[in-house]
Amino acid sequence: MADVAVQPDSVGLSRQRPQSYPFGASSLTNPSLSWLLILGALTAFAPMSIDMYLPSLPTIAAGFGVESAAVQFTLASFFIGMALGQAIHGPLADRYGRKPPLYAGLALYVAASVGCALAPDIATLTALRFAQAVGGCTGVVIARAVVRDRFDARTSARVYSLLMLVMGLAPILAPFAGGWILALAGWRAIFVALALFGLACLLAVWRYLPETRPTGATAGGGIGAALRVYGALLRDRSFLGYTLSGGFAQAGMFAYITGSPHVFIELHGVPAQAYGWLFGLNALGLIVSSQLNRRLLLRHTADAILRRANRATVLLGLALLAVAASDWGGLPALLVPLFGYLASLGFTAPNAMANALAHQGTRAGSASALIGTLQFMVATLSSALVGLLGTGSALPMAAVIAGCGLLAYGAHRILVGEGMN
Repeated sequence: MADVAVQPDSVGLSRQRPQSYPFGASSLTNPSLSWLLILGALTAFAPMSIDMYLPSLPTIAAGFGVESAAVQFTLASFFIGMALGQAIHGPLADRYGRKPPLYAGLALYVAASVGCALAPDIATLTALRFAQAVGGCTGVVIARAVVRDRFDARTSARVYSLLMLVMGLAPILAPFAGGWILALAGWRAIFVALALFGLACLLAVWRYLPETRPTGATAGGGIGAALRVYGALLRDRSFLGYTLSGGFAQAGMFAYITGSPHVFIELHGVPAQAYGWLFGLNALGLIVSSQLNRRLLLRHTADAILRRANRATVLLGLALLAVAASDWGGLPALLVPLFGYLASLGFTAPNAMANALAHQGTRAGSASALIGTLQFMVATLSSALVGLLGTGSALPMAAVIAGCGLLAYGAHRILVGEGMN
């Protein structure tokens, strides 16, 4: 491993400067709030593209004269595009560098968003949502790879904790923004706003984000080489353990997103307007815990925090299941373990991500992509399972969340073991 110089930066993070990385006078030499904002914006494409247009689904259905199920498929096509797109962009980032695939992906996102705004029918909108996801997911893949290129495991976990602010804030802000745009200018204007967001990110990347791929990285060799890299990653017990541990934990959040509207609004009579505030309260827990994680990383390793957080997700998931099965305490009794489980993601997600990518080196782009693909697939399955188990009570949602917590703990325990010091 190259000798490194560790220096403090303007946001209180220690950073490593491998001598083989020729950053020169780039903005990454002194990481700043503006640099973190760019990476945060790149990770926001999924929540922004999903949550901002959710308030407009009934309006879109009425405008095109279709059933709500047809409009909901535009969301499913976006999920599919996110899963498949990440698998494509990772090897490209390792072969050509971080920025060229990012330019192409963001350009596709902007073009697809404009197309969505002009879509003449639901079929066109569905296809363009798929293209929008394939383009937008480059931001997620490249942001993770850039952090891995720049920092060691512990510092990476602290950076990922900062980026978790986006995951907490987006579900709060995006629906409100989408609702206001819908009221003032109609649903098509939402996609215009997303196109402008993508364009702003594209310009920021061009102006402020340097290339970070290690200079020793090789060019690779097409589809065969990409598949060999993915195969090697899937045989890496540590990588797979951390990826699945973080993925299963986050899958519990997707089960909550899928099941909570029915549980809160239909079963417990929460007004639709108040649902947004409950959703935001739980997101606030994620924000606070992710920033507390940054502080804990000054004293503990990412793996040590992850192991304890995994135990907490098991206990909180089982507590939620017990409340739902007994129907004790009503909605307040459900909200307490739900809040705790979602807050625990601020400890599990960034630390699992940092450890999964810690030793990937020149294949960090492919590793980042595979993490996203696997985690998105697991999350999609958990969401589908909530619906398949029925809607008569809170039990299906609680059972899936509890199961996800157990699987997150088991994946780490079996594949990683006692963990790294």
